[in-house]
Amino acid sequence: MAPGHRFIRRQPARTALSIALSAADHPDLRDAGRAGAAERGLLIQSAAYTVARRGDRDGMRELTDEAAGIAHQLGGATLLRDHGGGFSPLTVQLHRISAENYAGDPLAALAAARSVSLKALPSVERRSRALSDIAVTYDRLGRSDCIRTLLAAEHCAPQETHTRPATKSLSR
Repeated sequence: MAPGHRFIRRQPARTALSIALSAADHPDLRDAGRAGAAERGLLIQSAAYTVARRGDRDGMRELTDEAAGIAHQLGGATLLRDHGGGFSPLTVQLHRISAENYAGDPLAALAAARSVSLKALPSVERRSRALSDIAVTYDRLGRSDCIRTLLAAEHCAPQETHTRPATKSLSR
């Protein structure tokens, strides 16, 4: 996407959205090689969350697809010094699960979750977070799988599960 994403021009932009998209379009980041591209992808994902929280499904998907395109161009995972999980097609897919939930489309979130191999996730915290997002999806769909999935998340990483706002609200 060219500099000046339509999401800022179309509606009054929130500060977080404006900062993320401006940083992603900064020439220094564009010229920083593989790490710069990965940072751009992460910033675009962050912007997609903001757009999703506004209920803009199409905008969230456009931004997420842009991040996915960057991840695919990079080819595997790009480890980043200041971001524990790095950036990869897998991290974009994990992002897509929760972003679809925020945008109000749990069926799309479930479809995104089906393409993620939990065994491929690099840590138990990541698995727990993914399972928590899937549990939220099941809850929004009214499916009983929610409880089983939430318990699986807790089994992976109890502290991670107990501190996440999404799982706290499910537990209530």
